[in-house]
Amino acid sequence: MKLLFFSDIHGVPAALEKLLDHADRLAPDKLLLLGDALYHGPRNGVPVDYDTSRTAALLNERADMLLAVRGNCDSEVDQMMLTFPILADFAEVLTDGGRFFLTHGHHWNAAHLPPLVRGTVLAHGHTHLPENRLTDDGIRIFNPGSISLPKGGNPPTFGFFDGNTLSIRRLDDGSLFG
Repeated sequence: MKLLFFSDIHGVPAALEKLLDHADRLAPDKLLLLGDALYHGPRNGVPVDYDTSRTAALLNERADMLLAVRGNCDSEVDQMMLTFPILADFAEVLTDGGRFFLTHGHHWNAAHLPPLVRGTVLAHGHTHLPENRLTDDGIRIFNPGSISLPKGGNPPTFGFFDGNTLSIRRLDDGSLFG
């Protein structure tokens, strides 16, 4: 099973369109949204090309492929614009190649782990910082970064699991990051 991870869209449809172009090329079985779909939040300022209606329409076109979790900027009013559930605090995906615990990261993260079995991937967004590392306890901490508001001098990024390898990729050209 191939999985495409993305997070922290914050209402920027141009970034989402680029991501969906990569999805068309990579042909994942599922699109995994790790929160913060529409609203930019009080600490980010209004992003360039901010358009929640267009962002919601693009996401709704792929509703059958999407599995999403709630970010700290997602609310009930956002759910009213989307045709797939976004209000769960976490979700789990099991594949032949792994076990993935999906969350946004503002509650569950590397500093505050949920109860996970060894070998699980904790996939989260929130920090807007790409990360892919294994802890001493055998938990993989995976953050695909942000497709629209990257931080730490990083480019916009997303994540991809090809059935064997979990990687972070640049949004601009899809190449491997890091």
